[in-house]
Amino acid sequence: QVHLVQSGGGLVQVGGSLSVSCAASGRTFSNYATGWFRQAPGKEREFVAAISWSGTTYYADSVKGRCTISRDNAKNTVYLQMNSLKPEDTAVYYCAARTVALVNIDPNTYAYWGQGTQVTVSS
Repeated sequence: QVHLVQSGGGLVQVGGSLSVSCAASGRTFSNYATGWFRQAPGKEREFVAAISWSGTTYYADSVKGRCTISRDNAKNTVYLQMNSLKPEDTAVYYCAARTVALVNIDPNTYAYWGQGTQVTVSS
């Protein structure tokens, strides 16, 4: 069992930066692939970024070049740094972990989820 606790996020103006963190407890986190997803009101949950157990990263086209996902296995924590934020980035952001090493953009393949963190970009 893996328990994910998120922190960070908040309110920022257009063009600003925010980071969100996801700390894991329980089983060895470093063997799992971890992803960030987001869900805006009235929309489906969508893939943002993911990192494999080996550190390979993947990004949605909508955030590529503006977001960086990273992990610190010693701290059992995954981070998402978001820069040049846009109003359309406003959403609840969720971290998720899947019990295999490789990432996937389908949220249904992730077994463990954080509680969600609101990110609001104001114009």
